[in-house]
Amino acid sequence: MKPQRAETADAAGVRLDLWLLAARFFKHRSEAAAAADGGKIQVNGLRAKPAKTVVPGDRLDITLAGGTVNVIVRALERRRGSAQLARTLYEETPESCARREALREERRLAADPAAGLHGRPSKNLRRALEKFRRGT
Repeated sequence: MKPQRAETADAAGVRLDLWLLAARFFKHRSEAAAAADGGKIQVNGLRAKPAKTVVPGDRLDITLAGGTVNVIVRALERRRGSAQLARTLYEETPESCARREALREERRLAADPAAGLHGRPSKNLRRALEKFRRGT
């Protein structure tokens, strides 16, 4: 007879890659594992492997495309659920929230260099670009 696999997290902890998937930091477990293998995830200040056990109270530093997110694990879950459930699994630190807001505001205020260009250049602009490239 096969042993029954527990679907909910127990007090012993949960694998890091499973928790990251359940908390919706990554869409696929393989992405979470690759991030951990690549050094993008730190648990309590130390580089972590995908099989590292995460317990409530651990501090995770997660490096994503938008910057680093610092969270404290509040609950454990092995399975990916709703976004509302995912938000209850962790608490983001105030410093991380402030840093994300500052980056968001900075991006909002940054001028878009291609704001005037939409699609292909006109015939007149294309000829001017060619003339500029030739140096005449």
